[in-house]
Amino acid sequence: MRVFARAFVAGLLAVALSSAAHAQEPKSAALAKQLAAALDAAKLDSIAAKDPSGTDTYVGALYFPGVQLLVVAARYTVPALLNEKLDKKAYRDVYIDLNSASVPESKVFITDLGCDGLRAERAENQPFDTYEAAGKPTVFDGDWKKQKLSKEEYMKVFGNADEQYSRLLGALLAQLKKTS
Repeated sequence: MRVFARAFVAGLLAVALSSAAHAQEPKSAALAKQLAAALDAAKLDSIAAKDPSGTDTYVGALYFPGVQLLVVAARYTVPALLNEKLDKKAYRDVYIDLNSASVPESKVFITDLGCDGLRAERAENQPFDTYEAAGKPTVFDGDWKKQKLSKEEYMKVFGNADEQYSRLLGALLAQLKKTS
């Protein structure tokens, strides 16, 4: 009986710990909310910046207040053109150029529905976030099997996406602070 009780307690502890880890707020959550608030305050619907981590890499965002944040990052073959647009604060043009004329294998595209950071799983009857890197899309709806991924692979993609999204949001926030 004692072995059963220990196993039961160990099982409960494992479930509690996995629930706590699962409920942990993603890194991108606070940054996405901060960017949305800053864009609202500045009355902007777009922002763009040079990505500090990559040569000739830029990031742009299109913001629909309270609905979604679309973020694209990629290398651009003619950086002088984007630098000029950044100087003119033509952020929407930078976003469009990154979506249409960037180096395809370098492109990352994130759809953050709710402007609240990436979520690995969606709540019932709620929209889900998406992440696309180098043409490979991942839907963060919690159904990793449908995407032919193991749970571990899915969570690894999510972790990498959340990390990258956080870094991109940081670059956009820094640009917004420079322009204020």
